[in-house]
Amino acid sequence: MTDTAATSVPAASVHKTDEAHRRLRRRYGAEWRFKMAGALAILLATLALVSLLWSVFGNAYGSIQKTYIKLPVNLDRGVLELPDGELDTDKIRGGNFTGAIRTSLRAAIPNAKGREARRALYKLTSDGAALSLRQSVMDDSSLLGKTLTVDMLASDDVDLWVKGYVDKIQQLPVSGQATPQVIGDKVRVIVESNSFQPIVTTIKEALGETANRLRRQAAAEMRGVRVFERRLANASSEVEKTRLQGELAGYQQRADELEKRAKTFENRANAAGGLETLNESLPSFFVRIDGGVIKIDSASGDVIEGTAILPLTSTETAKAGSWELFQIAGAEEGRRITDAQAVWLDKLKNEGRIVRKANWDFLQDSNSREAEIAGVWGAIVGSFWTMVVTFLLAFPIGVMAAIYLEEFAPKNAITDFIEVNINNLAAVPSIVFGLLGLAVFVSFFGVPRSTALAGGIVLALMTLPTIIIASRAAVKAVPPSIRQAALGVGASKVQTVSHHVLPLAMPGILTGTIIGMAQALGETAPLLMIGMFAFIREIPSGITEPATALPVQIYQWSDFPERLFEMKTAAAIVVLLMFLIIMNAVAIVLRKRFERRW
Repeated sequence: MTDTAATSVPAASVHKTDEAHRRLRRRYGAEWRFKMAGALAILLATLALVSLLWSVFGNAYGSIQKTYIKLPVNLDRGVLELPDGELDTDKIRGGNFTGAIRTSLRAAIPNAKGREARRALYKLTSDGAALSLRQSVMDDSSLLGKTLTVDMLASDDVDLWVKGYVDKIQQLPVSGQATPQVIGDKVRVIVESNSFQPIVTTIKEALGETANRLRRQAAAEMRGVRVFERRLANASSEVEKTRLQGELAGYQQRADELEKRAKTFENRANAAGGLETLNESLPSFFVRIDGGVIKIDSASGDVIEGTAILPLTSTETAKAGSWELFQIAGAEEGRRITDAQAVWLDKLKNEGRIVRKANWDFLQDSNSREAEIAGVWGAIVGSFWTMVVTFLLAFPIGVMAAIYLEEFAPKNAITDFIEVNINNLAAVPSIVFGLLGLAVFVSFFGVPRSTALAGGIVLALMTLPTIIIASRAAVKAVPPSIRQAALGVGASKVQTVSHHVLPLAMPGILTGTIIGMAQALGETAPLLMIGMFAFIREIPSGITEPATALPVQIYQWSDFPERLFEMKTAAAIVVLLMFLIIMNAVAIVLRKRFERRW
């Protein structure tokens, strides 16, 4: 009894020593750091996901609405260049609806004269405006001979301008009276105060920046001068010296010319008074006075001269508050909207002729080279048919292969070899399956290129390993007691598998199948290899018709230079994400529906 008590005292005291407390603190500290590292990893992953979704949905926001220009359009037969007599659909299709829209634009902006001005005016509307108007008349021929107020689809550049994704018109403060004077084809405006000084300041700053840039170029040329001076000093032959002297003189001449030009711009920047000229590399300034708008070509503190984009209705002195000065911060040469187009759009907006509507056409139209009329419905239908082919091929073959390997196949070297290759195929890059489909199914078997059939076969091959592996895991998870009970009551092996094992494994099989299908839905590389990259305007009605898919269309749009295509690319990504969410939701519902507990 005494020995036992004596030996237990040291054992208990081991956990109460200072060293034991230090070990315990280190263990608790390590556990806390591990938990914090896990929380930090989750936080970083969440931030990355939020950043990705914010970027995608933020860019897609610009595609929610479309811009229209509301104008009256005369649908007279003469304007549409339609023949007299009874008209059928084909004759109406040949009408000059583009000309009718252009006539309406000229009536709204009557001062747009000359070839360049009218060409800029016609670019305010999309080519889809004439197509939509033609379709309306084809659907209802009673519209002929009437004048209708039509919402004409604006071009993609106008759409971005109205939505504010490019430089806006900004009003500047002014004071005092302003007196316009028409001098030939120019207009001069004189003010009592220095209201135009911001323009002069902008010009002076631009002149100073130009002088500095020219001086930097002159300094670069002078570095070349010094290099050739060293080479000339080390030259040994007269021929070499003559060549180097010529190149040295060229560098020196260019440096002197740049310095001279820089001095000229510097003198203009420092000069006081006088008119300074604007150019296309500077911000654009305008004066709205007496019903007209003048683009400023040159300015001083109290005088401007310019060209009337909208003509003046009078030349009376405008009182303070009845005239305006505004600017577009971006230079005209860097914009897709010209100064004249910006003024015309501002006029139409003030008249209430610019409207914005929900862009349901994005989900109803197919692909197009014009950003404002491009939609995803053709790609959605193409993806649907491709997924149908993929499912019909991959699901039964994958499930049957998994059941055979797990329930019936003998365990030998051949089945081991098959299992290893199935696992390896799951890691093969998707483009390899595209090459296989191109070489075997398209080239050898003659499956039509750029169709949902070819795409579905290739994606089925790519999805098979995933379905087989997931199905084998689901079948293996069924308790052996289920099999033993079925065999014990006299069921055959096939009956045991089909009536008991397969129904219980179905939730896992469906989950693996949906995951594989979702992966296939987002694949682009194999579809590019079999020609589904082609531009498809028509909506496919079957698996053998030319089609494209959502990932391919996203890839196409991301390569287009127009800014609106960038927004539509993000919107198409949102549609693809919705597809994936729906497919995963279906997987969850099916899993709950077929799930059995034991």
